[in-house]
Amino acid sequence: MTVARVLQSEWTKIRSVRSTVWTLALAALLTILLGALISAITNSQFDQLSGNSRIAFDPTFTSFSGMGIGQLAMIVFGVLVVSTEYSTGMIRTSLAAVPRRGVFLFSKIAVATALALLVGLATSFVTFFVGQELLGEHGASIGDRGVLRAVVGGGLYMALIAMFAMGVAAILRSSTLSLGILMPFFFLVSGILGNVPATKKVGQYLPDQAGTKILQVVPTGSAPYGPWGGLGIMALWVVAAMVAGYLVIRRRDA
Repeated sequence: MTVARVLQSEWTKIRSVRSTVWTLALAALLTILLGALISAITNSQFDQLSGNSRIAFDPTFTSFSGMGIGQLAMIVFGVLVVSTEYSTGMIRTSLAAVPRRGVFLFSKIAVATALALLVGLATSFVTFFVGQELLGEHGASIGDRGVLRAVVGGGLYMALIAMFAMGVAAILRSSTLSLGILMPFFFLVSGILGNVPATKKVGQYLPDQAGTKILQVVPTGSAPYGPWGGLGIMALWVVAAMVAGYLVIRRRDA
């Protein structure tokens, strides 16, 4: 089977499974709605902020406040794209049709990543414009320095999160196990490691902690890297997960 046909087959699989479509929609909805809610609350309480808080205020990053929750749905999407075939037993049929396991895995990842990137970029732009509208006079413009980079970076961040989840799912080959590790890690463990003084230097190199630097226009913290450096660190985590996933699928039976 040619690569083009494998890509077409993977596209058919993804769009025919309702759970993957709904998780993408949920990722967008949660990010937009929560970002809008926090932007509206911030605008209503802006006059109560201290002088230092006003100086450090980042309207762009504020509108992305919902991305921390939205990314969890994107993680579910990434896990389901890879692990569903294992749970249903369809992986045997897929590998029989596409015996070149590298082509099979990376075609699946390529199609899912393209879809996650498209949804991520659309979500990021909508989230930004809705948030800035609700922030009123405290909002930023897309033409302001660093803003377009942050908005585009939001889409890239969501795509990388999905890719990382796909790599982990390829390693573990189980939806339950993958989600059981990834969800508490990103929702709880990473935040703790990134905020506790004793582990902060380690936490800032975790994928989400480093990746969210791209969303900031007003720098915060003391991380020894900038927005693109943080996204680069996140990309290295993704590459490591992908390589490990490929090695597992190449060496182990379905």
